[in-house]
Amino acid sequence: MLKHRLRLLLVEDHPFQLLATQCLLNSFGFDQLSLAENAEQAIRLMTQAEEPFDIMLCDQCLPDLPGLELVEIASRRGFIVGAILLSGLPTLELENLNNQALRRNLPLIGYLSKPLNRDELMTLINPIINVGL
Repeated sequence: MLKHRLRLLLVEDHPFQLLATQCLLNSFGFDQLSLAENAEQAIRLMTQAEEPFDIMLCDQCLPDLPGLELVEIASRRGFIVGAILLSGLPTLELENLNNQALRRNLPLIGYLSKPLNRDELMTLINPIINVGL
């Protein structure tokens, strides 16, 4: 299995989804993975990190803050390079969030519907791996 140098932060409040996504990312060789169950934990991890996370994978429906708002906070503070929203929301709502991110100049790489699809995940992450982060 190929190891990847990308530093990932996974923010997911549902324990099963957190574990399933962690296992999926590990199966692709992402072993520099930090986990948070809510925005508060994520901000704490980002503040303590020595360097920005390459990608934050973030549930849109967190209990303490919408995912897109967490992306904005993390981006403005220089805590992340890019982000991917994860959600069970309808595609139209996810496209709307993606458009909001573009208008707000946020580093949103894209979004993924839950349950996550391996191929869709790697389609979003592969270009970042290939640039040599």
